[in-house]
Amino acid sequence: MMANANDTNLISIGELVKRSGIAASALRFYESRGLIKSIRSPAQRRQFPREVLRRVAFIKAAQTAGLTLEEIENSLATLPGQRTPTKQDWEKLSKSWYSLIEQRIMALTALRDQLSSCIGCGCLSLKSCALYNPQDIANTKGTGPRYLMGDKSSDLV
Repeated sequence: MMANANDTNLISIGELVKRSGIAASALRFYESRGLIKSIRSPAQRRQFPREVLRRVAFIKAAQTAGLTLEEIENSLATLPGQRTPTKQDWEKLSKSWYSLIEQRIMALTALRDQLSSCIGCGCLSLKSCALYNPQDIANTKGTGPRYLMGDKSSDLV
């Protein structure tokens, strides 16, 4: 779509970078993923409707909350006409992320609390494995860091 040169509702990619704090390369990547849309000027330069600032802020907030770009895409796709989220949309979407964020908090807490000990993956500490994971019993529950994933050493005996 071509832009009207007198359209004051449009901002350049440089202005979007300055106002959003997001690198131009990231903005182009967001555009390639369909998260934001630009309009081409007569000189074929990217210009963005001002409301893209809110959309980019939404993306940044969602990433800060730990959502992946795919999860953000899915959330934005639920908006009517894939428009920029309003305050009400943000409240609804953020509530739908509550359990996901809680799971990530629990996983990060477990990682923090078990970071210096064995996590049952077979093995981070060869010297203490006889105490935490004798004969690799964590392996009986499956692959990966079993203790970090929620298995208890007492469940594995």
